[in-house]
Amino acid sequence: MYRVAIWGFGAMGSGIARNILSKYELQLVGVHDVRTEYIGKDVGNLLGLEKTGVKVYDNPIEMIKKTNPDLVVIATNSFISVVKDQIISILKENINVITIAEEMAHPFYTNFEAANEINNIAIRHNVSVLGTGINPGFVLDTLIIALTGACLNVKKIKAARINDLSPFGPTVMETQGVGTTPEEFEEGLKNGKIVGHIGFEQSIHMIAEALGWKIDNIEQVREPIISKALRETKYVKVQPGNVAGCRHIARAYSNGELVIELEHPQQVLPEIENVQTGDYINIEGNPNISMSIKPEIPGGKGTIAIATNMIPLVVEADPGLLTMADLPVPRSLIGEIY
Repeated sequence: MYRVAIWGFGAMGSGIARNILSKYELQLVGVHDVRTEYIGKDVGNLLGLEKTGVKVYDNPIEMIKKTNPDLVVIATNSFISVVKDQIISILKENINVITIAEEMAHPFYTNFEAANEINNIAIRHNVSVLGTGINPGFVLDTLIIALTGACLNVKKIKAARINDLSPFGPTVMETQGVGTTPEEFEEGLKNGKIVGHIGFEQSIHMIAEALGWKIDNIEQVREPIISKALRETKYVKVQPGNVAGCRHIARAYSNGELVIELEHPQQVLPEIENVQTGDYINIEGNPNISMSIKPEIPGGKGTIAIATNMIPLVVEADPGLLTMADLPVPRSLIGEIY
């Protein structure tokens, strides 16, 4: 039985908590959140379930010291600049970490100093860290790497994830520019508040490292997806003429040749304008491989699943900062069906 605590009780954190409560191999022991209305409350009651005896703490280190988890799942932010100190504070308590921060999926090229610091501290305290999620973490990297295993050789990879952003919370909506005007979107790109998909560079380097490719440069394009109709979710309202999401493309070159092209047009409620979602992977090699999943693997459920299912593998892994390519193939943990 693996004891697990969660840092962050938003859309993803609460979903992960609910999923952990259903698993035979896992025991949820504590949750940390900053919202005062949650502090001291029973997690089961907050989730609309039976009382669990697991409470919400206002201090993450107090939670760790009182609950003694094997691992803490961090579900707070996408950026390494925000989660780095959170991760390190946990590692120094000799506790393993999984974070769904996209920049942590493979930060060794994009955030070398922070990645090196986290790796060294994890090794020093004999614990492991993994950044993962549905993407980056699975669809446009781990799944691609697995498919190349059936190839005698690989020349080029082209993949796309056309998905629905609706399950995600305010942080993701803000980084995608959802609900902004076209002018605000362009300004957001300039000042860095809108970044499109976070994780293309991480996915590209994970794939390239697995295949032994040296990436010379990565080109990226970000465009607003303008809604023609009213779209409204739990977290955002998009008026006609405003931005429903971001079409983001990344192209990676090795020795001047295009070797990896990833596309990720993501928006809220795409079905309102008859956009069909799906995950598509095309590998040019020997043999060629073409895979499609329609509709796409749901982003919210997929992230919750990956973060939960990797817990035993991370706890049992060698110490250090890991990527999904370093660990065994993910598999579902058995539990109650709900």
